Amino acid sequence: MLSVDLESCLAAIPDRRRAEGKMYSQGGVILFSIIAMLSGARSYRQIHALIDRRLALLNAAFPTAALRRAPAYTSVRGILQRIDPDELERAFRRHAEALDRSGGAGPSRFIAIDGKTLRQSFDAFHDRKAVHVLSAFAVDHQIILAHEVVEEKSNEIPAVQTLIATLGLTGRVFTLDAMHCQKNIRDCPRHRQ
Repeated sequence: MLSVDLESCLAAIPDRRRAEGKMYSQGGVILFSIIAMLSGARSYRQIHALIDRRLALLNAAFPTAALRRAPAYTSVRGILQRIDPDELERAFRRHAEALDRSGGAGPSRFIAIDGKTLRQSFDAFHDRKAVHVLSAFAVDHQIILAHEVVEEKSNEIPAVQTLIATLGLTGRVFTLDAMHCQKNIRDCPRHRQ
């Protein structure tokens, strides 16, 4: 059985800091930063301020992630910038999969996949297009199972195929945009699962 606990999924992310630089637990800082961002924090200073104000409440709610004191905003920034985004996505996927499987009726039968372009994500200075992200949503349990960034010189079609394959989703009903109903995709042996 997979652990449903987000704390343990985040704690499994490898900590690449030197031993001397580990004053704060990486898992605790990540978890409390996520909570701060969900509460409206939009900068490292705001994350620090929220953790500082609510540290006793956060420590009581998450004793295994407890921090002795709120890390400075520079410490928060240093920890968050060193996290491998792929490791973080894997931690979220493990947590989402465990939540999806822990439902009384088993895993969700219906998966909705859709892509969205992230607002203000283009970079004209570096000549980068806006980021396009796919989300796989387990309809029965209302859980986002995963996100997949569509490569800049590609489109949703191969990214969806990759997402379905990496999640190992078989025996499910998928809902997708009309672009995925192309004859050459539909007849592919990979999609008859």
